[in-house]
Amino acid sequence: MSPTRQSLQITAANPDPALLDLPWHVPLEDWPQENLAALPRGISRHIVRFVRLSGRVIAVKEIGETVAYREYELLRQLSRIDVPSVEPVGVITGRRDPDGEPLEAVLITEHLQFSLPYRALFSQSLRPDTATRLIDALAVLLVRLHLAGFYWGDVSLSNTLFRRDAETFAAYLVDAETGDLHHNLTVGQREYDLEVARVNIIGELMDLQAGEFLEEDVDAVAIGNALAERYTELWRALTEVESFGYGERWRVQARIDRLNDLGFDVGELDITTDVDGTTVRIQPKVVDAGHHSRRLMRLTGLDVQENQARRLLNDLDEYRAATDRQREDEAFVAHDWLTEIFEPAVRSVPKKFRKKLEPAQIYHELLDHRWYLSQQQHRDVPMADVVKSYVANVLPDRPDEQAILGVQSGDLRDTEQLPRIEDDIILG
Repeated sequence: MSPTRQSLQITAANPDPALLDLPWHVPLEDWPQENLAALPRGISRHIVRFVRLSGRVIAVKEIGETVAYREYELLRQLSRIDVPSVEPVGVITGRRDPDGEPLEAVLITEHLQFSLPYRALFSQSLRPDTATRLIDALAVLLVRLHLAGFYWGDVSLSNTLFRRDAETFAAYLVDAETGDLHHNLTVGQREYDLEVARVNIIGELMDLQAGEFLEEDVDAVAIGNALAERYTELWRALTEVESFGYGERWRVQARIDRLNDLGFDVGELDITTDVDGTTVRIQPKVVDAGHHSRRLMRLTGLDVQENQARRLLNDLDEYRAATDRQREDEAFVAHDWLTEIFEPAVRSVPKKFRKKLEPAQIYHELLDHRWYLSQQQHRDVPMADVVKSYVANVLPDRPDEQAILGVQSGDLRDTEQLPRIEDDIILG
C-alpha cells in the first residue's frame, strides 16, 4: 500500500473496501474518466464528481475537513428522522498528492436513483408549469425540514434534487453544509430561510431564462413569491390552533382528515378546553409526512413517493369496487391487486425500458395513457393494449432517470461562463 493511502482517514458507518481503490492522491477535478459516471451538472461552490463504486454510483465532494464532518453528521441525523435528504456514506481526510502536498477532505454520499437536478429537468421537454411544480415540491420539503427543527440557511433549487411523483415532484435536500438542527425553530429562522429561498429561486429562474431553458415570459419573481405563499398555507394547515364549540367535536376528526388529504399523519394532538368547557382548542403536536405512502407500504409492501401512492391507492379502490369486494379485508384485496394488476403491468414493459422511470411512475403513466386511449377510442381499453401502446409510442422518448442518466454536463451549462464551477448536487 502506498504512503498516500496509508495516511487516509475514512469515517463511515459501513465502509466499502473498494473506496481504497479510488485515486485519492489526485485532485478531484483531475480524476480519470474511467472512474466517473456521466450525470447532469449544475452550479456549486465545490468540486463534485460522480463515481462508480461496487456496482453503484456515489457522489464525492471536495470540502474543508471541519465542514465535511459537520455535514456528514447533519445528514446522518436527517436520515434518522426520515427527512427527504441524501444518504451520507462517509468522510475521507488525510489525502496527499504524489509530492506530499495536502489535498482537501471529501464528503461521500449515495446517488439517489431516478433523481434529477432542476437544470436537467429544464433541459427536457416538460410542461410549461414545471417551475410551479418544482416550487410546490420545495415548499413541502422546507415545511418538513422546519417541522423537524432543521434550519437550512441556503435554500435553493440548486441545493435540491427532484424525483417524479405522479404528476408532481418530490424534493430532497442535497447540501446541508449551512444547516443546523434545533429542537424547534424560531419564527425568525423560518422567515429567513423562506426569504433566502425566494431570492435564490428568482435568481436561478432568471439564469435559466438567460440560457434559454425557460420561456422569457415566465415571471420569475411571481414564482419566487409563490413559494412563500405555498409554504405559509401549508405551515398554517399543519400547525395552527383551531377553536370550536364543545358540541362540534366532529371537527377534531375533520382536522385530522384534512391533514391526511395533504399527505400528513397526525401522531399527537394537543386538545384543551376553556374553564367552563364550552370551547375546545386543538393543535397538532406531532405531524409526520407520508400518510398515503405508509398506507400503501402496509397494504402492498410498495415503497413509493406520496403522490404515486395516492394514485395507486385510488386504482386499488377502483379495483375493489369493480370486483365487488368492498366488504372484504382490504389487505387481501390489496394483495390480489398487486399480483393481478400492478406487477403484470410493470413486468410487461421490456427490461431495456425499465430503467427510464421508477415502477410506480411507470404504472402511473400507464393509467394516464389508458385514460387517453379510452377517451380516444370511446371504450375501456384493456391494460395489455395500453402497455403495448405506451411502450411503442411514449416510453422510448423518455430520458433515463435511474443511476446513470447519460447526459453530458456540457449540455446543461455554459462552461465558458462558469469556469471551475462544477456539479451542483451531492446525490444520495
